[in-house]
Amino acid sequence: MGLGPRLRNGETDRLTTPVETPSGKDASGENFPVGSWLLPARLRPHVAVFYAFARAIDDIADNPDLPPEEKIARLDGFAGALTGEHREPGFEKAVRLRASQIETNVPAQHGLDLIAAFKQDAIKLRYRDWDDLMGYCILSASPVGRYLLDLHGEARAGYPASDALCNALQVLNHLQDCQDDYRKLNRVYLPQDWMAEAGTKVEELTAPRASAGMRRVIDQCLDDTDRLIVQARALPAQLKSRHLAMESAVIVRIAEKLSRLLRRRDPLAMRVVLSKPAFLACGIHGAFVGLFGRRAGPPTAGVAASSGPVRR
Repeated sequence: MGLGPRLRNGETDRLTTPVETPSGKDASGENFPVGSWLLPARLRPHVAVFYAFARAIDDIADNPDLPPEEKIARLDGFAGALTGEHREPGFEKAVRLRASQIETNVPAQHGLDLIAAFKQDAIKLRYRDWDDLMGYCILSASPVGRYLLDLHGEARAGYPASDALCNALQVLNHLQDCQDDYRKLNRVYLPQDWMAEAGTKVEELTAPRASAGMRRVIDQCLDDTDRLIVQARALPAQLKSRHLAMESAVIVRIAEKLSRLLRRRDPLAMRVVLSKPAFLACGIHGAFVGLFGRRAGPPTAGVAASSGPVRR
């Protein structure tokens, strides 16, 4: 039986439509540099293969026109191709990633974790608390950093700081997209217990601007995200690869700046993103920090003020 998209009548014996559902998004729309010049040239093609795989499965999970069971069937097909169970048409990006991972001796688990996260996206629309959200981020975000560490031959001792950085970026992206996620997918990543405490409801995400209660929830998310960023600052110094240390320092700086921006601006009223000059400044600052192993200047005030322990 073929592994192509399911027909509406339940048949799966032939491929009737493409497996992938490209959204048009690419690396230029990410909060972080994907396969940038800071990474070793010999590894950039492998990073590109990993990103293409992640983009393809993320687009399936975020397609509002696919029913949950069809999303899961397609994602299961990607998992089978990644583990070598089949080489069916439509899953070429998983086949390429499998070849890349065999060549680089990177485990398939990172890709499988991403698939698990996006299968969760297909059926789970709310998160009860911060811990529940972090459980999702461990599958949806942490594997990206872990993949890069393994690709560069780094020790797994770097996983905790890398996880903190990737999870922080994931939450920042959730805050940026909170209105679109609700409107298009009825998906809300804001912790439900915080929303209840603030007396706000998910329906308020369609408003032209954040209410006082919604602003309180956004700021609570930023408080815990800032604690993750504090943990993440340790990552560059833990890495043997100077290239990866520079890349990670750049991303830490981007996370710091984006968190500050989200405190000042309303993600319901506008799309909150770093300007190109700000992004470039993060690159220069982060590269300097990664190259010389120290921060160029004092910690960001908003982050330093919330440097308590991270709730797990």
